[in-house]
Amino acid sequence: MITIRPAAERGRTDIGWLDSWHTFSFGDYHDSDHQAFRSLRVINDDRIAGGSGFGMHGHRDMEIITWLLAGTLEHRDSLGNGDVLRPGDVQTMSAGTGIMHSERNPSADEPIHLLQCWVLPDRRGGAPTYAQRHLPIAERRDRWAVLAAGGDGDGGLPIRADARVLTTVLAAGKELAFDLRRARHAWLHVATGAVDVAGHRLGAGDAAAISDQPAFTVAATTDSELLLFDLA
Repeated sequence: MITIRPAAERGRTDIGWLDSWHTFSFGDYHDSDHQAFRSLRVINDDRIAGGSGFGMHGHRDMEIITWLLAGTLEHRDSLGNGDVLRPGDVQTMSAGTGIMHSERNPSADEPIHLLQCWVLPDRRGGAPTYAQRHLPIAERRDRWAVLAAGGDGDGGLPIRADARVLTTVLAAGKELAFDLRRARHAWLHVATGAVDVAGHRLGAGDAAAISDQPAFTVAATTDSELLLFDLA
């Protein structure tokens, strides 16, 4: 079964320096029909203007995955980390008992485009952790690459959840299959471009919830960047 979540039906927060589209209920946006999908709780499609950002704020008991699509993001946190993310960089935070962090666009005029995703952890508490890595485009061009996963990370960064977060950059005309194991569920988010999934045309910001379907194929109609969540 495939259910489409159209981009235009998402919630939106537009406050000038931040233009954020919410796939699921978030902040002042509440939609009882779109609270979460399995353990996937948040996908915020954020554009942050130059010289702006989020001041120091806290999270707890959440697995937070940030995938940078364009621009430069400056990160600081209460663990003492200070890093800069660029396109192709993935960042994870296991908030655990609590972590404070800030996110800022250090450029005066270049906007940021990022996806920030929250996955519910499989256990509460624990010491907060932070990790970051770069994933070269050669490792994700026309194939699935793991950004983050439960356990040892499955080649990506480890998170405390029974979930995998994968990505691909799929060239126009290319197809890519995904085998969904028994009793697993997938959420496919189109970050950029346009694809076809089982006859459904998806554009940037659109998503598909996929259940009870052991395999599916994604066909790119234009050059596209995708995020895929493999969930219990």
